[in-house]
Amino acid sequence: MSDDSFRSATVERTSVGRYVARNVRGGSLSMGTGEDASFTPVELLLAALGGCTAVNVDHITSRRAEPTQFSVKISGDKIRDETGGSRMRDLTVEFTVTFPEGADGDRAREALPRSMRQSHERLCTVSRTVELGAPVTVVDATGATAD
Repeated sequence: MSDDSFRSATVERTSVGRYVARNVRGGSLSMGTGEDASFTPVELLLAALGGCTAVNVDHITSRRAEPTQFSVKISGDKIRDETGGSRMRDLTVEFTVTFPEGADGDRAREALPRSMRQSHERLCTVSRTVELGAPVTVVDATGATAD
């Protein structure tokens, strides 16, 4: 893989059940277990799914007209599956987008369904990874081995 394809983030513990996620550009956000206002990891997954799709859709449609409303609701059910593991299912990304009246707004409204489909089927790395699956390897960087 080239350097252009590599992505990373770090998560550091700040106290019991509280963490901070950081990116290489210096951004950070708090994360926790749901006992305070911080996002939980599952909420961050949902936000990443919606955010990725929103960026694509916004980029395509706003070239035609600036939206008067643009919000995305992401939902799903957290379940314990037949193997006893936790996972999400029935994920839904619901757009509420409106554009002003007029020819530019009409062009943006016309582009909206196509942009949502393109994002889902081709452009959004997050939703495509969730749908297609990707192996996850967990390693101990200190060299300890798990039993």
